[in-house]
Amino acid sequence: MNEAQHTLLRAMRSGPRGAALKPQGPFAVWLHAPEYGQLAQALGGFCRYQSSVPARLSEFAILCTARLWRAQFEWYVHASIAEKEGVKPTTIADLRAGRAPKSAAKDERAVYDFVQEVYKAKRVSERTYQRVLAVLGEKGVVELVGILGYYASVAMTLNVFAMLPPEDAPLAFAEPQ
Repeated sequence: MNEAQHTLLRAMRSGPRGAALKPQGPFAVWLHAPEYGQLAQALGGFCRYQSSVPARLSEFAILCTARLWRAQFEWYVHASIAEKEGVKPTTIADLRAGRAPKSAAKDERAVYDFVQEVYKAKRVSERTYQRVLAVLGEKGVVELVGILGYYASVAMTLNVFAMLPPEDAPLAFAEPQ
């Protein structure tokens, strides 16, 4: 590795991700463009560890993103985190299957509808916006949009560079033909 790559790896390991971080998934890709990787990992650190969006709802939104983008590695990493943060296994199973999570908590349903509209319609209705605003407040809505943008970028990176879970881990969803 060159000096810029070493600097990026040190930055990734010095934050909340910890010294044991292995350069896998998007981190492995970003080592090939370390200046970009520095900015991306810093934004990701904020989105994951410092956002005002509660961790349960953030992880829920990440799973929605992973499913919509069919990002296997992103799902592999975040499904267990989402469950630890309080997303019900039945809700996770619904998302994994591509179904609307009917039994999800009311705040998760508001986030789900917001995520679906943002990614599919490229905007949200006033009704959907107001539902998420009531849950997260203005700062939280701004940060939720940031989380969605960041994790969409991660999903694209993972998909373009064919970053899959370890071989002993099952794929979350069937790969497109």
